[in-house]
Amino acid sequence: MRRPVLALASALLLAAVAGCAHTSGTSGSGDHASASGAASSSARAGDAAAPLAEGPGPQTHYTVAAQPAAGSCHYRSDAGQPLPDPACTPGALSPEVTQADLATTICRKGGYTGGVRPPASVTDSEKRKNAASYGYTGSLHDAEYDHLVSLELGGDPNDPRNLWVEPPSPGHKPGAGVNNPKDAVETRLHTAVCAGTVTLSAAQQAIATDWSTAETRLGLK
Repeated sequence: MRRPVLALASALLLAAVAGCAHTSGTSGSGDHASASGAASSSARAGDAAAPLAEGPGPQTHYTVAAQPAAGSCHYRSDAGQPLPDPACTPGALSPEVTQADLATTICRKGGYTGGVRPPASVTDSEKRKNAASYGYTGSLHDAEYDHLVSLELGGDPNDPRNLWVEPPSPGHKPGAGVNNPKDAVETRLHTAVCAGTVTLSAAQQAIATDWSTAETRLGLK
């Protein structure tokens, strides 16, 4: 009688092990799905932890880039300052600019941005189409077609993921033209990167996440 009992015990043990293995596999798959969902949500929210995409970089000949569908993008704000839709404008980087080559790119004497900036014949058309993407109906004269990660911080020159029609900030005088505080933030971050105070990657991530708080996030103010 002992042999049947031992056989039954062995069978029960094997079943339990198999059940545990199956449960572990299911749990692991579920965790993986949850992590993927969280990463996707984080990217949509413009989380600084999400790596920024790499664009094509400077081009010898620029062409008008396709823009998101009309009305598909929605402005956000932080303390009244306009921010782009992270689903439409998450930011994109130029592969030409890296931490190792700062001295020959964005920090070089004589400047960098003028040699990589797309011409107005391209950006004027993109600006009108991007205004429709964001449902912007104000004066385009007062709105900036802005590189979210600025050229002086190694942003891609003409990747549509890095460009948005930036509305005027609060207190802007209508008809006065473009005068956004983001431009001054870009300049100060550029100075900090070239001085070695912050890394290029940290500055790029901070401004792509929320330009209005970038300096605070980096400990610069």
